Amino acid sequence: MNQEITALRTPLHQFTLPLSATRRGARLARLLATEQLRSWGLPLDPARLIVAELASNAAVHGRVPGRSFRLGLTVTAPATLRIEVTDARDERLPTRARGTVGAEPTEAGRGLLLVEALADRWGVRTGPVPCKTVWAELDLGTPG
Repeated sequence: MNQEITALRTPLHQFTLPLSATRRGARLARLLATEQLRSWGLPLDPARLIVAELASNAAVHGRVPGRSFRLGLTVTAPATLRIEVTDARDERLPTRARGTVGAEPTEAGRGLLLVEALADRWGVRTGPVPCKTVWAELDLGTPG
């Protein structure tokens, strides 16, 4: 995973929402993120694909009965979209599917390969206990 960028940036836009840790909640995360990106005038793809994968992982692998996951979208200058999904399972950290060159990744590792291919940076941070946040950043380019 890439190292998380620690520079403080002032958010231009911010959106955060708790959702049920279910497949329905994951689908809702993608739909709401799509509408939020549209309202900000940002490109929908690949952000909504990343949201779909991270939210699905939170619902399937990060689920704790009775606990929700949180979707966060933040746009900071100069033109970076940060997607964060926080769930309640800090003991289940995502890992990259490592294998031989040309080997087919396991089904469990395919989604994070998609995130890695689409995002400019991604990673995971733990805390506050018992949570973890999987994040991905997209460089949006210079407006104009």
